[in-house]
Amino acid sequence: MALVAKVLLALAAVTGCAQAHDAPVNCDSCAEWNQPVKPFNVYGNTWYVGVDGLSSVLVTGPQGHILLDGGLPQSAPLIEANIKALGFRMQDVKLIVNSHAHWDHAGGIAALQRASGAIVGASQSGALVLQSGTNGVDDPQYEANPVVHVAKVAKVKVVQEGEVLKVGSIGVTAHMTPGHTPGSTTWTWTSCEGHRCLDVVYADSLNPYASGKFSFTGKGKTPDISASFAASIAKVAALKCDIILSVHPDATGMMEKAAARTPDSNPFIGADGCREYAAIAGQRLTKRIAQERGE
Repeated sequence: MALVAKVLLALAAVTGCAQAHDAPVNCDSCAEWNQPVKPFNVYGNTWYVGVDGLSSVLVTGPQGHILLDGGLPQSAPLIEANIKALGFRMQDVKLIVNSHAHWDHAGGIAALQRASGAIVGASQSGALVLQSGTNGVDDPQYEANPVVHVAKVAKVKVVQEGEVLKVGSIGVTAHMTPGHTPGSTTWTWTSCEGHRCLDVVYADSLNPYASGKFSFTGKGKTPDISASFAASIAKVAALKCDIILSVHPDATGMMEKAAARTPDSNPFIGADGCREYAAIAGQRLTKRIAQERGE
């Protein structure tokens, strides 16, 4: 039996598949979000490898790949399968970065890190959540009862504003966009097809959604973060942005764009994507602030 166990462990280490399983999170939308989708090319070396309602994006390079976000814990096997379906190896994923550390975008990172051996990078606040396995009390969506726990990420590289994380010749740049969570991070990079290189933005959520009595304007025990949230929205609007990808695909019509793509037309490409995304977020924040202030 000991020999059999060693063989099974060795096979798991080689394939990575057995590594990508942690206890699932159950929520009202989880089953719908986690529906599998066929992976697809966005542009150049940028690929969608996530599930139907939760994005995960792979940026590929000759010296290794970068994965952005990991969905739910139960998304990890689907993300891994999508990466392999495209002909890439999990062991070549050298870096995993996180937009924000809610369990629907970060829950699968621990398993994907185990399957690949990749370095994990996140903002300072995001790193604390990934390492603890649950949101902190400063998170607008913190819930004390019940507290949702996911698998902890043992070691996380803390990323600063404007820092570029590289894998060989490819790299992603971190833009701190706090508001939806204290550690929210938007990521940018360049993808090329032939001589045409475009700026890709993986925009974190800018949705001013909160649980319980949390106040963005500082009522009660929470600090006023309305100005910093507005600044994050303005930052996303001002980014160089030929292609916008969002952490929830439906926020920017990603599945519809993928379905409409042809060899001669790529609906992902558009100069106004980030400004439109930010404008909608700004309207939501303005409405939320007015409600909190009783206006």
